[in-house]
Amino acid sequence: MTFRPRTLMAVAVAMSLGLIACTEAEQDEAQAETNEAAAETSDTLSDAGAVLKEEAAQVGSAVAAGAREAGQEIDEATDNLEREAQEQKAETARDADGN
Repeated sequence: MTFRPRTLMAVAVAMSLGLIACTEAEQDEAQAETNEAAAETSDTLSDAGAVLKEEAAQVGSAVAAGAREAGQEIDEATDNLEREAQEQKAETARDADGN
């Protein structure tokens, strides 16, 4: 999710209107617009935070899955090395017995 530039502009415009509003009614309207823009900005930031949290969880899950897979591959590789070492020992023992 991206931040909506219009939302941020609305906040800036609403705040500017509050500064230049002359009558009390205009000031009240400007304040209401400012409050609305601030609420919309807050909602947008909240949505962005939720999206970032979800993405971070997905990245964390992917990293954990990758680590598990790497661990399994290492385990398999060490098992293969152990098997090869045992075969080599057996072959060496046969050669020694044959001589």
